[in-house]
Amino acid sequence: MGRLKQLLPLAAKPAIVLCLDAITEAGITDIVVVLGQQAGLIRDIINTSVKTALNEDPHSEMAESVRIGLRAINADADAVVVCLADHPLVSPDTLKAMIAAHAREPGRLIIPRFEGKKGHPCLFPVDILRDIYTQATLRQIVESHPEALFFLDVSDDGVVLDMDTEADYEMMKRRLGA
Repeated sequence: MGRLKQLLPLAAKPAIVLCLDAITEAGITDIVVVLGQQAGLIRDIINTSVKTALNEDPHSEMAESVRIGLRAINADADAVVVCLADHPLVSPDTLKAMIAAHAREPGRLIIPRFEGKKGHPCLFPVDILRDIYTQATLRQIVESHPEALFFLDVSDDGVVLDMDTEADYEMMKRRLGA
């Protein structure tokens, strides 16, 4: 987009704050935000109760940010929800449903699905997510654990709406009445 998506305003809040609000409303308390470009600006606007970690390589893939975040989580965590700041419309109810599915199916890799289309965020058991140290991408991890996949059908189209273009951003602003 040519702009820092995390700071784009949606519903009078930066997109990353909208994401963090949904995460905390869902009851998730051990939160690590992996920062990259302009980390200081983002750190200044997010809740100080979240941990931050820094990915200093602006050219790295998302997997490197996941590796950095994984090193920063609490040692007793059994699962990680990998949320993306460019999916700011995911509802807290979807996150709660994913957590409930994890409680019922603790060894499963949970991927939300809206009208048959896979989305984000994804919930990974820590034991599976540790494969990120030997796999190049999250997609490779998912593909190497077909037995663990659990698709959670949700009525939240926020799981498939991402903010990759100006048109995406304008559509999200309209949806939120901004």
